[in-house]
Amino acid sequence: MRKSIAISACFLFNTRYDGKKVENKSVLNFLNELKENNIHIQFICPEQLGGLTTPRVPCEIVNNRVINKEGKDNTLNFKLGAESSLEILKFLNINTALLKQRSPSCGCGKIYDGTFSGNIKSGDGITTSLFKENGIEVFTEEDLESEDFLKKYFSL
Repeated sequence: MRKSIAISACFLFNTRYDGKKVENKSVLNFLNELKENNIHIQFICPEQLGGLTTPRVPCEIVNNRVINKEGKDNTLNFKLGAESSLEILKFLNINTALLKQRSPSCGCGKIYDGTFSGNIKSGDGITTSLFKENGIEVFTEEDLESEDFLKKYFSL
């Protein structure tokens, strides 16, 4: 079976909420390692899969709802995007994902606190929660510094 991983598209493409891409040297190095080891990369953007546009108004989780900075409830879009992302991973038999930390979709262990002030709280994004419930291992760009993920997840 071919080894595969899902990765937040905002690391390489302009899909981040503000239309910019996130340049992260650790992620770029990791992507090169994946390519060198012939590991298939499936980029996903749960927000776009849920019907949201890029750029878009920033969103945070407030009382278990995903609310944008203007007060609009986008929870259904985030849930649809998470479910669509999960369907893709299941179809491709992918059980590992590198997701964008602090995102209301992809945050893993850390998300913004819902005040739109840059403060962080403990918690998972909508997609990360669904992935974990379905046995998908999730890690973030912050984890790349501390572990050798190729060895841990791909037995290399």
